[in-house]
Amino acid sequence: MALVHEAPARIAVAVSGGSDSMGLLHVMAAVAVSKGWELHAVTVDHALRPEAAAEAESVARVCAGLGVAHSILRWEHGVVAGNLMDVARRARYALMADWAERRGISHILLGHTADDQAETFLMGLAREAGIDGLVGMRRHWNQECVRFLRPFLGVERRQLRDYLAWQGVAWVDDPSNENDRFMRVKARAALRCLEPLGIGVGTLSAVISHLSMAQDAVQAAAAETSARIATSSAGEVIMDREGWRLAPAEVRRRLLIKALRWVSGAGYAPRADAVARVEDAICQGKDAILAGCRIRVSQAAFRVVREPRAVAGLVAAPGTLWDRRWQVEGIFAPGQQVRALGAEGLRQCKGWRETGHSRDSLVVSPAIWYDDVLIAAPVAGFAAGFCARIVADFNQFVVSH
Repeated sequence: MALVHEAPARIAVAVSGGSDSMGLLHVMAAVAVSKGWELHAVTVDHALRPEAAAEAESVARVCAGLGVAHSILRWEHGVVAGNLMDVARRARYALMADWAERRGISHILLGHTADDQAETFLMGLAREAGIDGLVGMRRHWNQECVRFLRPFLGVERRQLRDYLAWQGVAWVDDPSNENDRFMRVKARAALRCLEPLGIGVGTLSAVISHLSMAQDAVQAAAAETSARIATSSAGEVIMDREGWRLAPAEVRRRLLIKALRWVSGAGYAPRADAVARVEDAICQGKDAILAGCRIRVSQAAFRVVREPRAVAGLVAAPGTLWDRRWQVEGIFAPGQQVRALGAEGLRQCKGWRETGHSRDSLVVSPAIWYDDVLIAAPVAGFAAGFCARIVADFNQFVVSH
């Protein structure tokens, strides 16, 4: 298990009550004792089904029987717009990360299995995904100060269920797992249909492993190319156009996606056809818009910068990230908040040209406002005791994401 080498003092297991997470809970209850780890469990009640609260309480009783401290987090929400499963997933991880950080828990383990990997692969095929979308779920990542890990991605669901049956442990089957309006449920059904061809969870796990090795090679090439042709300034990415055009197709596509994600703060790449459209535009010397970003193309370079409409009305309280990537520091007076500088604000920064930053990047940079009064615009040369920085360098982002 990857966790063994990290030696945390206090860890948690996310437990929904399904077979995968219940299996992980029981395994970790034994492992934690042998390793001397302090084990906690957490259940998120998404408040989407009437039965969810009772299921969370059932998990609490199981944890009490194992001597594992347990918390229930409730997702408070109104009408959920867009992709329900994606919005719920994001909310779940945010709730758990905040909960863990407040309790000094450094690691949260998730019970995803090889079956989830296989389903994710098929979902990637349906989206015409590139290699990153076909290598399945990440084995680990950091969110805020908390590390999430999936130690059972090499274990099939039937193995966990056999283990639970042997232990005499029951689990809950979420009825949404049978609702075929969800893409993952369709992928699960498709996987069953592929079994007569010899395409099962084990087969796809081997394919994902091979793709992961190819992904590592492409990632290394992208990082090397980025270090040569890409720079960042005031929150925008600038790439040498000829160097980018001459890069291998997958490296070129990857660097464009990385730039779009870094500038927008998005967790996912745009659709493949949209990315291809922007690639064509850059090659033809035309500007484009995608994923809340503007792509400005000149003869020598192209720049990826935040689109003004994407940050219009975006407000951050002191001490929190603005636009998911800017950290603004300074002494805030009551009522002051962080908003985009905007064109009107930039007009008040008389020396902005001396910064060397483009106008495009400055109008979407963070500024400190009190109602309609501009207090400071640190990126535009009007610091007034404040500073603003991107929390992760672009080339560092290319390497780590």
